Amino acid sequence: MHLASPAAPCVGRVVETRRCTASAKAAGFVRHIAFDISGTPLEGAFRAGQSFGVVPPGLDNAGKPHKLRLYSLASPSFGEDGEGKIVATTVKRTIDEHWETHALFLGVASNYLCNLREGDSVTLTGPSGKRFVLPADPTLHDYVFIATGTGIAPFRGMILELLRTAPSSRITLIMGSPYASDLLYHRELTAMAAAHPGLTYITAISRERQEDGGPGMYVHQRLSTHRDSLAPMLCSERTLVYICGIAGMELGVMQTLANTLPPEALAQYLAVDDSAGPPEAWDRRMIHKQVAPTRRVFLEVY
Repeated sequence: MHLASPAAPCVGRVVETRRCTASAKAAGFVRHIAFDISGTPLEGAFRAGQSFGVVPPGLDNAGKPHKLRLYSLASPSFGEDGEGKIVATTVKRTIDEHWETHALFLGVASNYLCNLREGDSVTLTGPSGKRFVLPADPTLHDYVFIATGTGIAPFRGMILELLRTAPSSRITLIMGSPYASDLLYHRELTAMAAAHPGLTYITAISRERQEDGGPGMYVHQRLSTHRDSLAPMLCSERTLVYICGIAGMELGVMQTLANTLPPEALAQYLAVDDSAGPPEAWDRRMIHKQVAPTRRVFLEVY
C-alpha cells in the first residue's frame, strides 16, 4: 500500500475515456477512464477492490492545493492489459446546485477526470485499501456482489479476475440503478454472464419497470425475488458478500438477509444483538453495533 504518496505521487497517462452507461440518454454522465502507469511504482501493484488517489491541479477557494480524492479501481489485479500496466476507474460527473444560492456546483475531481482526453497526464497515488479485496485463495469461495451506481467499479475488476483465477466459483452480481439507461457496463456484464455459466447478473431498476415488466425495486429486494437461487448459495459456508455503493443501501440488504435466511445461515453474515429488535426496526446507526457484519461481509458505501 501507499507506494506513491501525495508527497511523492506518480504521473499516469490517459489511454482510454468512454461513456459506460447503458444509453447515451442516461440521466448521469459516467465515464470509464484508463491510465497507463507503466514504469511507475504503481505498475503491477494493485489488487482488485483497492483504490488510487487523484490530485486535481489548481487551488481551492481558500487558496490551497486541492486535496486528494480516492477512486475505486475498476480493473483486475492484472490490469486492463493483463500485465498491470493499464488501470481504470469509473467516474460520475458531480453536477449539482447550491441549496441556498442556487448557484451551479461542479465536483472538482470528477469533472477534471471526465474532461481529460487520451494522452493527458494525471497525478496519481496509491494503492489504498486492504479490506475490500478478494481473499488470498479465491477458489475457496463463492461470491454475492451487490452494487449501486459507481459501486460497480470494484466488482467489474473482481469479476474479471475471478473468471480467470477461480473459474469454478459461483458469482452473483446484483446491480441497481434508477433507470435502465443508467446501468453501468451493462453490455459487458451481460456478455460475460452469457459466456460464463457460473456468473449470474441481475439488475434492479428503482424508478421504472424491470425488463420483465415487474415493478420498480431496489437491490435488496432482488434477494427476495431470486430467493430460490440465492438462498442455497447464501446458506453455503463458501459464500462471501460484498456491498458497494450509495450509503443506506446496506441497511436494506441486511434487513432482507435477516428476513429470508434461517438463523444459522444469517449468523454467518451478521451478529445481531438481542437489543436490536425485529429487522423492520433497524436503522443505519445500529450497523456495526447491534447489527454487526461478520468477516464474511465486505462493506464499502459512500
